[in-house]
Amino acid sequence: MNLLIAEIIVDVSTYHVDRAFDYQVPAEWINVIETGCRVKVPFGARSVLGFVIGLKKETDVPLHKLKPITQILDMEPVLTEEMLQMAGWLKNHTICYEIDALQVMLPSALRAKYEKIIKLQEPQNLPEEVQAIFGKRQQANFKEFERAGLLPLLKQLVAQESVTIDNIVKQQGNVKEIRMVKITEDQHLIEKVIEQSSRAVKQRLLLQWMCQHLGDVLSPQQIYNETGVSSSVLEAVIAKGAAQFIREEVYRDPFTKEVSRTYSLQLTEEQVIALQAITAAMEEPKGQTFLLHGVTGSGKTEIYLQSIQKVLEEGKEAIMLVPEISLTPQMTERFRSRFGEMVAVMHSGLSVGEKYDEWRKIQQGKVKVVVGARSAIFAPFTNIGLIILDEEHESTYKQEDSPRYHARDIAIWRSEFYQCPVILGSATPALESYARAKKGVYTLLSLKRRALHQTLPTVFIADMREELRQGNRSMFSISLIEAMRARLEKKEQMVLFLNRRGYSSFVLCRDCGTVVQCPNCDISLTYHRTTEKLKCHYCGYEEHIPQTCPQCQSDHIRYFGTGTQKVEEEIYKLFPEARVLRMDVDTTRHKGAHEEILQTFGEGQADILLGTQMIAKGLDFPNITLVGVLSADTSLHLPDYRAAERTFQLLTQVSGRAGRHNKPGEVIIQTYTPEHYAIELAKTQDYEPFYEREMFLRRRSSYPPYYFVALVQISHEDVMMAAEYAGRVADWLRGNLSNQAAIIGPTTASIARLQNRYRYQCLIKYKIEPNLISVLQRLLAMYRAEWIKQGILMTVDLDPSTI
Repeated sequence: MNLLIAEIIVDVSTYHVDRAFDYQVPAEWINVIETGCRVKVPFGARSVLGFVIGLKKETDVPLHKLKPITQILDMEPVLTEEMLQMAGWLKNHTICYEIDALQVMLPSALRAKYEKIIKLQEPQNLPEEVQAIFGKRQQANFKEFERAGLLPLLKQLVAQESVTIDNIVKQQGNVKEIRMVKITEDQHLIEKVIEQSSRAVKQRLLLQWMCQHLGDVLSPQQIYNETGVSSSVLEAVIAKGAAQFIREEVYRDPFTKEVSRTYSLQLTEEQVIALQAITAAMEEPKGQTFLLHGVTGSGKTEIYLQSIQKVLEEGKEAIMLVPEISLTPQMTERFRSRFGEMVAVMHSGLSVGEKYDEWRKIQQGKVKVVVGARSAIFAPFTNIGLIILDEEHESTYKQEDSPRYHARDIAIWRSEFYQCPVILGSATPALESYARAKKGVYTLLSLKRRALHQTLPTVFIADMREELRQGNRSMFSISLIEAMRARLEKKEQMVLFLNRRGYSSFVLCRDCGTVVQCPNCDISLTYHRTTEKLKCHYCGYEEHIPQTCPQCQSDHIRYFGTGTQKVEEEIYKLFPEARVLRMDVDTTRHKGAHEEILQTFGEGQADILLGTQMIAKGLDFPNITLVGVLSADTSLHLPDYRAAERTFQLLTQVSGRAGRHNKPGEVIIQTYTPEHYAIELAKTQDYEPFYEREMFLRRRSSYPPYYFVALVQISHEDVMMAAEYAGRVADWLRGNLSNQAAIIGPTTASIARLQNRYRYQCLIKYKIEPNLISVLQRLLAMYRAEWIKQGILMTVDLDPSTI
């Protein structure tokens, strides 16, 4: 008996089914099915999606219990062998379900309902049974081949490129098609039609033109333009058989503007040394991680571009990651102007259909470079020559939902698989990365000077305590107001940075001190002026502004803190003539908004770009000569061991937006704690002294990079239940981990209640704990088997970005 067994991971995210199940491959599909394909299989009383992760001849399952696969969804695998291996590693590395690891690698359109269309490419010499299915049509449905038992033959025709298969995704991500005209290749047929059309002058003209374009596929508009005929003439000729209407797929174009070609720039001595080290690693070849540490404006992007050029010359592919969606348009533009149509883009701002098209272009080998945010690390390339993470220190590279991966870890895994280099680029590397470079785990490449030899911007610290003492109650220091006025007079541009959106941070009663809180979360509501509402930025709850205090009914309600909307209003009071663009989550909700705002600013149609974190990095405009940081303290006083590091990174990055070209730059940082080392050292962009100081404090407090940390979080709608089970977690961990691991907690999370659930957490600190993964897997098994029934939710994060 010719038996073939498929090992299948089913699309059910539960503990009991987190393993491969054996299914029988029906005899007629034995030569069709491959690992990496998606199938439909019976599972219990229903039919579910599954991924084939292996094929074998034997099984331990009794044959009478072996169920057959009911449907094959792919003629060609959607997951490569590398991706299947990566999913196994990801499952263990992040402690997630294997199905979650597989799904994260695919665009969401591939999870929708399908119709598969078979399109005819080479109509000659088709087997009779296939001709019978197509008849006079140019396309047929996959199910017609399935019903006729012709899938093995269909696979051969796909391999010979006689037919192509298109996935028409229902509901979302449809393949975009346009109507085209295919002129017959048979000249005798056209001549015969000309004879029949002796009286129809326009038809004869069109047919004579068609004789010069036998076999061509053209849009109706092209034909109208070239021949001057109307649509009715074309339709009459088609009715006589001289041509036919066909549907042709077009890829949606996520690029909204044309770019002009650019060429490699002359490199500085430092850039040459860095590039030579990277190209040497490509030639070896070997998996090697480079930390490219360069001050802002030192020309890291040019090194990326020239490294990729080398990769393309070798016929390989490159992945370029950027941390923020707002950076993607600028970075994509630079890459498209250098590499043209070889570039695909992947980020959350694309529609489902656009993401699907870009993914297909990559999978079909039609592009060689991908530029995108975190998820682009899973681009389905099969011959990677280089992976780059720009601004590698950014927390957005960490996925906060399952699987909780860090793009840097995936990049290093793929680089080892393909034996190619990884470049981690930053002016302010993560302490962990810099420590690894110091130890020789990564190779450190330094760029200490700006590429165009401009000086770093002059930085002034404005002590807001002193401003208050002098009676200035404005959110702008005197020095910043004067600097802004000077720039407006000179017609130069400026960037104002505030790490907070909305109008003001919170609404407070001055009589009893009540702050208006979200009813679902332990967090104050933010006032939004445009909608005149209070909003929770965690659960989305919103309410109208109270006229009186909800606690004591006093009407002494006041707004405290400063948001971007309030700053914008204040700017217009001080400088009515100023043209202001605001860039935060509220103004960038619609598709393409980031690009529109940056393009408007780049064209000089605004004087001031006011924004939150999304404007702090990557922007490169020649006319920006002033950067104002309105409150350096916002991120400094958060209850997080990385608060000083993040503040230093943010201030250094935002300072680097000024004076990047010919005009000198100036930065004014407003703060109530000017003596803090993160602020003092950001003033001079002194990374090394900051690194030494921060590492001393991390060593003293037993935090990364000296220790690893893992976070277990418990939540429940009842505070007593949450506290009880958090206590059980802490006790269980202490009983099962070695005494080398320190268990801190249980304690309440930094936001103790979120979406009406009370949150407790335990922190595990360790240097070496060989049993950690297996202990946490057992803990999760216990939770999934019993605790989940009590309404408990538990998450495990092996590399938390915040604690």
